[in-house]
Amino acid sequence: MLAYGVRVGDVFKALADPTRRAILDELQERSGQTLFELITRLISRHGLTSTRQAVSQHLEVLEGAGLVRTRREGRYKFHELDTAPLRAITDRWRIDP
Repeated sequence: MLAYGVRVGDVFKALADPTRRAILDELQERSGQTLFELITRLISRHGLTSTRQAVSQHLEVLEGAGLVRTRREGRYKFHELDTAPLRAITDRWRIDP
């Protein structure tokens, strides 16, 4: 179990999919993107042609793993990268000299 009640297995499962890794790459480069912005970048930069619904489902998995946070402003929903679960995993197996 990691912070926020997220399980290690959920993080690894989320990272196992190449489309989800591409989403994380895009959010790492520019956090706070809308679904439309993410889809546009996935198409233009990664050649991925996932539907809006498919990308939304990927984002739900990433949110469930604690890797993406969302915030709503008016009718827009912004997605942001959260690396805390990754740090918790590396801290778990870090070897102190």
